Amino acid sequence: MNLLEAAARLRAAGCVFAEDEARLILDSSTDDTEVETRLRRRIAGEPLETILGWVAFAGRRLVVAQGVFVPRRRTQLLVELARARASGSAVLVELCCGVAPVAATVDAGEVHASDLSAVALECARLNAPHAELHQGDLYDALPASLRGRVDVLAANAPYVPTDAIALMPPEARDHEPTVTLDGGPDGVDLHRRIAAGAREWLAPGGVLLIETSPAQGLLTTGAMSSAGLDAHVVQDEEIGGCVAVGEMTSHPPATGA
Repeated sequence: MNLLEAAARLRAAGCVFAEDEARLILDSSTDDTEVETRLRRRIAGEPLETILGWVAFAGRRLVVAQGVFVPRRRTQLLVELARARASGSAVLVELCCGVAPVAATVDAGEVHASDLSAVALECARLNAPHAELHQGDLYDALPASLRGRVDVLAANAPYVPTDAIALMPPEARDHEPTVTLDGGPDGVDLHRRIAAGAREWLAPGGVLLIETSPAQGLLTTGAMSSAGLDAHVVQDEEIGGCVAVGEMTSHPPATGA
């Protein structure tokens, strides 16, 4: 099968970057049978990245597989902010890591990553072989030895409001686990849980970084402030990135929050 034919089929299925996608499929396939299988999967709506087995992210190819959340370009802002705070001796923890885009691309002295999904952690193991991986729910997954030692705590936790999932593109809605998308009624349920527990784990001067959206930024920073962190939002409009930043302070959490 040639490039023009493959691109025409993808274009007819609604793929905006049909020629680029066709070229990637053709170049990475071993024979026409594999090309045909991959084209059919893409036409059915499966993300190109899980068909190829990798996603281009922050200058790397990260391994992805069916049943995982595929890192988006906007998460590069989370990586940039983590890099700015991670020295050679820093302790970095990535919660809700998925395939570990932060742990894989940020240098630190000690790196940990955690997630509920065994499938995602298998990808993370390949992407960040230097990291210690932990399976479980948020802080419950982490070893007690990390309490009070984490310099950079980063998370791209699910933040799509439950009712908005049905409006997402089929690539996400139908092919990524709902648990990797659903952030509760306003999308900030997990952000509140992460913020509430952060002070127990952060080192003096440590920082909590949570990817959010411009519409939810005040909710995420509000959760951080209620937990006793000095919070603000950083945005990168070029890539669509938005990150809530919570700085460890000596202030106690607000009562009644």
